[in-house]
Amino acid sequence: MTETLIWTVVALIAIGLYLSWTAGRLDRLHSRIDAARAALDAQLLRRASVTQELATSGILDPAASIVLYEAAHAARQAEEDQREVAESELSQALRAVFGEPEQVEVVRETPGGEEAAGELAAAVRRVPMARRFHNDSVRAARALRRHRTVRWFRLAGHAPFPLAFEMDDEPPLALADRPA
Repeated sequence: MTETLIWTVVALIAIGLYLSWTAGRLDRLHSRIDAARAALDAQLLRRASVTQELATSGILDPAASIVLYEAAHAARQAEEDQREVAESELSQALRAVFGEPEQVEVVRETPGGEEAAGELAAAVRRVPMARRFHNDSVRAARALRRHRTVRWFRLAGHAPFPLAFEMDDEPPLALADRPA
C-alpha cells in the first residue's frame, strides 16, 4: 500500500514537472514571437521610411517618386488587418521602380544617391529575414499548441493563437544584389 502511494506521488510529480516545463516552453515561444514581431515591425517601418525619404529627395523622376511615396505612406498608415496587403504593395512598387539596374545607377550617380541606394538596399534585404524569423517562431508555437497535452490542460492560457505574417517581400533584383 505504501509503495503504491509513493509511486503514485512520484508519477504525479513527474507529470506536473512535464506540464510545467511544457507551459514554460510555450511561454518562451510566445515571448519569442512578440520579440520577432517587434523586430519585423521595425524593419518594415525602416523600409517604408527609407522609401519615403528617397521618394521626397528629388533623386527619382516624379512618377516614380509618387508611386513610391504613396505605397510607403499606405504601408506606414495601414491598420493591422490591412498591413500585409499594404506591405506587399510597397514591395511591388519597389520592384516596379527598381526592377532595372539602370534606375539604381541613376540614383547612385546623383549627389547623396549612393548612400540612399545603400540604405534602401539594406532595408529591403532585412525585411525577408525578419519575416522569416517571425514566421519560424509562429510555426514552432503552433506545432506545440497542437499537442493534445497542451490543449487538454490548456497550457496556452488565454494567449491568442499565433498568426504568421504573409506578404510579398521579394526585393527588386537591382537592389538585392548590391553589396552592403
